[in-house]
Amino acid sequence: MKILPVLLFLAPLALPAGADKDFFSVGSAGSHETKSRFAMLDDVRILANGLLQLGHGLKDFVHKTKGQMNDIFQKLYIFDRSFYELSLQTSEIKEEEELLRQTTARLQINNEEIKNLSQEMNLKIEDLIQNKIQLQEQVWGLEDKVTKLAIIQPSVQETEEISSLKAFVEQQDNDIKQLLKIVEDQHVQLDRQHNQIIELEDKVNHIELQELLENSFTGEQQEPETIPSAVHKPTARTYRADGAAADCTALYHSGVQASGVYTIQPNGSEAFNVYCEMKFGTSWTVIQKRVDGSLDFNQTWDAYANGFGDLNEEFWLGLNKIYSITKQGNYLLRIELQDWRGNRRHIEYSFSLGGPSTNFTLQLSRMSGSIPNALPEHEELRFSTASDSNCPENHLGGWWHSECEETNLNGKYVTPRSRGRLERGKGLYWKPKKGRYYLLKSTKIMIHPTDLKSFD
Repeated sequence: MKILPVLLFLAPLALPAGADKDFFSVGSAGSHETKSRFAMLDDVRILANGLLQLGHGLKDFVHKTKGQMNDIFQKLYIFDRSFYELSLQTSEIKEEEELLRQTTARLQINNEEIKNLSQEMNLKIEDLIQNKIQLQEQVWGLEDKVTKLAIIQPSVQETEEISSLKAFVEQQDNDIKQLLKIVEDQHVQLDRQHNQIIELEDKVNHIELQELLENSFTGEQQEPETIPSAVHKPTARTYRADGAAADCTALYHSGVQASGVYTIQPNGSEAFNVYCEMKFGTSWTVIQKRVDGSLDFNQTWDAYANGFGDLNEEFWLGLNKIYSITKQGNYLLRIELQDWRGNRRHIEYSFSLGGPSTNFTLQLSRMSGSIPNALPEHEELRFSTASDSNCPENHLGGWWHSECEETNLNGKYVTPRSRGRLERGKGLYWKPKKGRYYLLKSTKIMIHPTDLKSFD
């Protein structure tokens, strides 16, 4: 609207020289009445051009406003999902959970208010678009009338229509200013909501840190690391007459005393590679190892039967290979665990493992250890994977279950610094039946014969 006076001021200067000649060539060209007519025509042209430019400006503004509204709706959708996830995450926390729930509820209320404001803005924008369309139609009609005014004198009715159109444009300008004010208020509320979300995330991160401390081995009395009684004194040679080693213990007593990958051949089995770990003056055959989550343990039954992974990094040896070793005699099972604070614990079992016809049924009996037992004892535990198990879908990875216990050392690997609350049942946990969760960083499962005479 500010450019209109300027255009009115410059319009007389912009008149072509020929028009002046034609004007003064008429009999009474210098009359005041004729000058008034052409001045009105110039004003109408200027007004028409100004209205046309204003119409284009309104069109551009509406497009920009609609784009901003789309961005606002996308942000609101993201905020909605964030609130929903945070409300689920904070539902399990005690005193701090209550505070977070209240905060989430307030944020949801604010979100509804913002949605209502957004809907109102959308309606106003639609009205503005309709008004713009009407304005364009009127401007086009005005262009036709201006063309006619170049030939004939405008009537009183047309002059009134121009005045009405001017008033309508001014009203449109006021509506646009009100819309801009609403958009500014919307941005203020979004900034306030963003700050509340940042505060809420800080609280959740603080709670995650507390949960990590609670899920570590800190506070558990650690037993001193002792040499298992079953491996103190070998009673016989540990290699077969044909020179092939039956397991890593046999390799150790044949002179191989460095940890690494070696080839063994159990009785009645084909030769295959294993990782041997030197420990307590002997060598253990490692059947499972996890250190950093680089290997996906959510595998099929065939993969668990045959084995997968890299023996120098993360791996599962394979049920068929484990059975071919353990069927040679009595074995000790040792599980070593490490939490995210570097604390280490272990537990040892005597065990028996069935063959493929029994789905590799496992029976355990705890012998010693520095952590409470989390695996059922004296029960037949059948091995199953996620695809053929009756356990919920969140029990990922193959393991020995009786009643879908929460301990699964082949479960999904999670870290305590991942965004959001840790999902119990999906992570790598050690969960005693009457104890708390221990979130694990690394695991290792090894076997060792208890009676070396069986390998003569």
